[in-house]
Amino acid sequence: MKAAVIIMSDPKSESEESLGRLFNALAAAYDFKNRGDEVTILFQGAGTRWAGELANRDHPAYELFTAVRDKVAGVSCGCADVFGAAEGASACGLQLIAENPVPNTSGLPSLARLSSEGFAILTF
Repeated sequence: MKAAVIIMSDPKSESEESLGRLFNALAAAYDFKNRGDEVTILFQGAGTRWAGELANRDHPAYELFTAVRDKVAGVSCGCADVFGAAEGASACGLQLIAENPVPNTSGLPSLARLSSEGFAILTF
């Protein structure tokens, strides 16, 4: 089994739903990882803002994030530009991914590549 976990929820909404989506995304990645399955995590859209939030040791999802940190492929470069999250991604040590040259952006991750490599794409 191969899974790509895409986190798109917005921490700025400060809603329980947004935190719940993050938690469930990280928990799914943790489950795949512990089963020995191949898993990768990407932050896209407003979800790119989570990178800066998760650098905070006091965040309720910090320990879970730390447990799957080695499975994080990175943050969408174009989305980080739009949502002001590039600095947070850098502070957290996450790579900005720009392999899909979408017009008028600095590039995004390629979900088509992941799909062609057999990854099930799960969005949160």
